[in-house]
Amino acid sequence: MSYTAEIISVGTELLLGNVANTDARDISQELSELGINVYFHTVVGDNPDRLTSAVNIAKNRADIIITTGGLGPTCDDLTKQTLAGCIGRKLAFHELEAEAIRDYFARHLHSTEITDNVFQQALLPENCTVLRNMCGTAPGCAFEQDGVHVIMLPGPPRECLSMFRNCAVPYLRQFANAEIRSHNIHIFGMGESAVEDKLRQMMLELENPTLAPYAKDGECRLRVTAKAETAEKAEELMLPVLDKVKAVLGDVIYSVDIDTLEETVLGLLRERGKTLASAESCTGGLLAKRITDISGASAVFLGGAVTYCNSVKTKLTDVPEKLIDEKTAVCAEVAACMARGIRTKLGADYGVGITGIAGPLSDDSGAEVGLVYAAVSNAEGEFVRTLHLGSDRTRIRTAAANHALDMIRRGLTGLDLKAEAIVV
Repeated sequence: MSYTAEIISVGTELLLGNVANTDARDISQELSELGINVYFHTVVGDNPDRLTSAVNIAKNRADIIITTGGLGPTCDDLTKQTLAGCIGRKLAFHELEAEAIRDYFARHLHSTEITDNVFQQALLPENCTVLRNMCGTAPGCAFEQDGVHVIMLPGPPRECLSMFRNCAVPYLRQFANAEIRSHNIHIFGMGESAVEDKLRQMMLELENPTLAPYAKDGECRLRVTAKAETAEKAEELMLPVLDKVKAVLGDVIYSVDIDTLEETVLGLLRERGKTLASAESCTGGLLAKRITDISGASAVFLGGAVTYCNSVKTKLTDVPEKLIDEKTAVCAEVAACMARGIRTKLGADYGVGITGIAGPLSDDSGAEVGLVYAAVSNAEGEFVRTLHLGSDRTRIRTAAANHALDMIRRGLTGLDLKAEAIVV
């Protein structure tokens, strides 16, 4: 049997746009791994009548209803009371959950002074399966009523995802009649439409496994998914598809199941015992931030400089003043000097230099907004990509950092950097 789920996210702040509804996204991704189909996302404010209406609709079109939010101690946290009323379950006080709340306050908040309203969180539907909250005070619950399974989860994303993975997934596995496995193929250097064009016939012909493209910020992702009696059989089904995709797309694939370019690059640097340094202008340190967001980056990333003004380019990365006077700071030669200068000064194996115009206006160079030069320096010399990245400031900065990371990846794996060699 194939089960369907509906996610009902409760919170007026979601409707107002004050908070992004990441809970529904995360749960949908997790449910797909279990082979449970999600056909509807519903968002409803903190209003009992509208929540009751949403639940009554969901009961008629879903086997599993999952709610997020409205389990806290304040007067607008009405999810449990409302669902219990419209599904026909009384609420009962759970002393074990009250004790867990006291323990959480003592261990994490260093307090034993708890207001009475906090303990309304220990009120849960009768005869439910309690879902313990390891990251907060509001427990969740699961139960079956009239053939519909209901799961209630807290709203804060960290609490919601933790409870779903640790408590709701074991509860839901009873409905999974097969193992579902997926692999994500990450691509940089070819857009979604071009990828789809090369693989269209294959996508149309496949039934199990399936192959589907997804757009990502500046990148593209393919997801291969197989369903089988065992995880091993699912992997066997996917292997020839993975091999064929790799053969068709080639070196624009930067990883399978490694989510970002920066994680891929750091892994390659570690494997090869190489180090990296960066000098950034228009990206304002974005590349360095993305790298240092990853735990353990200090083993291979020596440091970076934000050389935002011309005098700093000269002082920190030895860009000749004469070069800037003659060609402006936005040119291939300056990017190459920045990459070589930071590599030399910090003693790194690879250096990155990025200079350009991120907009929304140009500078005294007169260069077009979106013109960026991304350079990589290594023992073989300096290599520069000339990029025209449009007019959106955020996209320009993100794409420039992506291109620099892709060049490092290619250099580390012996691929063509797809860049012009520059003598400086």
